[in-house]
Amino acid sequence: MASFDYDVLVLGGGPGGYVAAIRAAQLGLKTAVVEKENLGGICLNWGCIPTKALIRNADIMHLLARGKEFGFRFQQLEVDYSVAVKRSRQVSNRLVKGIGFLMKKNGIDVINGLGVLSDAHTITVSETSYSAANIILATGGRAAVLPGVEVDGKRVLTYRHAIVQKDLPHSIVIVGAGPIGMEFAYVYRSYGVNVTVVEMLPHVLPNEDEEVAAVVAKAFRKQGIDLRVHTRTEQIEADGIGVRMRLKHMESGAEERLEADQVLIAIGIRPNSQDVGLENAGVETQRGWVTVNNVMQTNVPHIYAIGDLTGKLPLAHVASAQGIVAAETIAGVETMPIESYDNMPRCTYCSPQVASLGLTEAQAQEQGLEVRVGKFPFQANGKALGLGEREGFIKLVVDARYGEILGVHMVGPEVTELLPELSLARMMELTPAEIARNVHAHPTLSETIMEAAHAALGHAIHS
Repeated sequence: MASFDYDVLVLGGGPGGYVAAIRAAQLGLKTAVVEKENLGGICLNWGCIPTKALIRNADIMHLLARGKEFGFRFQQLEVDYSVAVKRSRQVSNRLVKGIGFLMKKNGIDVINGLGVLSDAHTITVSETSYSAANIILATGGRAAVLPGVEVDGKRVLTYRHAIVQKDLPHSIVIVGAGPIGMEFAYVYRSYGVNVTVVEMLPHVLPNEDEEVAAVVAKAFRKQGIDLRVHTRTEQIEADGIGVRMRLKHMESGAEERLEADQVLIAIGIRPNSQDVGLENAGVETQRGWVTVNNVMQTNVPHIYAIGDLTGKLPLAHVASAQGIVAAETIAGVETMPIESYDNMPRCTYCSPQVASLGLTEAQAQEQGLEVRVGKFPFQANGKALGLGEREGFIKLVVDARYGEILGVHMVGPEVTELLPELSLARMMELTPAEIARNVHAHPTLSETIMEAAHAALGHAIHS
């Protein structure tokens, strides 16, 4: 039997890689992580965590702008966005240090440097080779950019530049109205930046329910954000002064020109599958994404892939779930293969927040399913009114015949915190009848879930 340095070698220390390593170590496997930059990956260092810290600052700014409504006023408010950025870096650094502690606690070796597959059992880092019986690829993804557009980090940005930028522009155009684009739009506008969002598809947050997207669009326009949907970015030119853009409206074909201080490209991600030696190990890809089965195995059985690299659903919690499945499969213990990614929660942390899972109403109907919809507005919820956050609703899409929850779509205050109840309900195959009978404390935002369940059953209580 071959002798290896490690039972499991993880290439990439992001939320997929480090979680996979911890679970493997818990199961008694000798484990190491190879990381070229920072433990925690994009999420902890440049994405999920620092953006949420900035959004907290934006929420405070948003609230201060509503002083008259809440009965307070001030004359010379001074704000310093650089302090918000500094705080976001402190939050990020604290969590990254925590990951380092977890590596030591679980006896996991951390190998710093750029790792490349030399063969199907070996990763080379700075001319030193490490062998493993099993390898987990967790190299993540990077920001996609428009063809022919040069990202300079000064006038043309991606999220990595935007997250550390201490001086705000007077004006910015954000290309892409997905979660990243919408979250940065909210932050920037809260600090007074003139923001334009350009989206090629018919509505903002194009992967979300259209009714949900409409609520967010209305709120953004009320905040003073200019939304251009069904509009394609044809050209971006930058110089030392600013950027000039040429847009094309998809329906009319009319062209328009915009100028701004900066442009932020937020159109999605591409996999980090190049220059990591996949060809040396015989790992197959499709358009750059590494193909995997339901337990994260690639076409090479002892090599697994997780996270953004797989192209399944580019979210940190999805990568972590995949990492646990991969580690448990390697260890030969019971696991829960991921058969579908429909059940995975999706969240956008602008204001109002968006949270969803499963099929939209339109998707369910396209599949020929007969559905019932249970819907309840936050404007009828006592806690929401007390908070002064009445925008939005809870929407349950339910199979009319069996009562199965097919989809959940929420927009409103703190809905990202309300999603786990419904995610668990869907996983455990609970129906609206059981959710409706589960007593929810009053007054809470969570009551809207109970009310939506009653509505799906045809006996709404408060609407």
